[in-house]
Amino acid sequence: MSDTSTAVKIEEISPVKKKILFDIPWVDVKKELDTVYRSVAKSAKIKGFRQGRIPRDVLEVYYKEHAENEVISNLFKKSYQEALEKNDIVPLTQPYIDQTKIEKNKDFTFTATVEVEPFIEPKGYTDLELERDEFEVTEGDVDERLERIRHMFATLEDVGKDRGVKEGDLVTLDFEGTVAGKSLKELTAKDYSMEVGRGTIFPGFEEQLIGTGGGESKQIQLKFPDEYPAKHIAGKEVLFTVNLKNIREKKLPNLDENFIRNFDKFESIEELKEHLCKSLQDENHNKADLALKELIKKKILETNEFEVPSSFVERQLYYIMADTQQKMISSGMAQKEATEFSLKFRDHFRDEATNIVKSILLLKAIAQKESITVDEKEVEDRLKDIAREITQEYDSLRESFEKSGKIDHVRDEILNEKTFDFIKGKSNITVVKKVKDENIGGK
Repeated sequence: MSDTSTAVKIEEISPVKKKILFDIPWVDVKKELDTVYRSVAKSAKIKGFRQGRIPRDVLEVYYKEHAENEVISNLFKKSYQEALEKNDIVPLTQPYIDQTKIEKNKDFTFTATVEVEPFIEPKGYTDLELERDEFEVTEGDVDERLERIRHMFATLEDVGKDRGVKEGDLVTLDFEGTVAGKSLKELTAKDYSMEVGRGTIFPGFEEQLIGTGGGESKQIQLKFPDEYPAKHIAGKEVLFTVNLKNIREKKLPNLDENFIRNFDKFESIEELKEHLCKSLQDENHNKADLALKELIKKKILETNEFEVPSSFVERQLYYIMADTQQKMISSGMAQKEATEFSLKFRDHFRDEATNIVKSILLLKAIAQKESITVDEKEVEDRLKDIAREITQEYDSLRESFEKSGKIDHVRDEILNEKTFDFIKGKSNITVVKKVKDENIGGK
């Protein structure tokens, strides 16, 4: 150190954890104690003594704990940062400190344990044998997308009482659910609207509405799944009393001149179909790119084993759980239940979080090894693209990104894309042409 003779040793606990051991000679501890006590003496107030003239031995009686804590803090600040810089240690977390007490005529020792990024020597990321699935757009795909658009422009008409509910109808109903005769608030609603067949409510509920007429009341018996997120309902028999108040039927528009007037940039149905075909091709291309990236990550992770910092995994785990919770709330689940659901699957998400962190660190290591970098012009161009997409002025977007720290995220995103492009350029890629029906999972 610049003003002390602190002895520093580095102990590698694991590839992602280091312990820094400090041994500060008593002469330096004493010097710091003298400095602190001089400072304390200026402001200390003790009955029977004039301020600023209190003897050191008296100060030590009244201010010993305060003074020694300040000395320890000062010694740590002076030693820790310099040790990091001299030993090229970049900590990922605040250090865990283990220290002794200050004892007269004895060296003061303490340790600081920190997490660090692992050193990775990437291998096996060139000459990969890869398959890229490319799904061709068929006339049936275009017709299916056109049909979805027709549904967006559908009108709703009340259905007479002589026709029961059909799939696709929009219904309004009151319902009350009871378990063992006890009504539950979370299973009860008034003037609830839903489209039958979308599966937006309780499992098996909508199927039993089919055929029910408007104005009718009925009872629906359901056994909730054992894995249902709300534990007090999971696996239970629930009896719903339902009052079907209204049924409305979707009326789809004809694909004619009147329909095409809904769109400014198309003169005919054929032009709309051509646009839909191009959109589907772009979607398929993007899906193929994403699938190829996932395949690359899977292959390079298989050939590169390394430990990852637990703090990185915990942070990624938090992001996954927060995202899962938000999706559950968006689908209609209460916030408390959504939180319980995400916590229940915390350990299940851990492997996913670990793999995400591993892929991030591995791609970073590959970029460093291959001298792949991102320049300021690339960041600027990407920000301009984002500004155009969301119709915002570039300068204001850049300012907001810099304040929120999103600039680094944009830079990392570009670096990952360039690294993937490098790996793809060094791989043997076989393109496999497919149609949608061959895709697992259908649509």
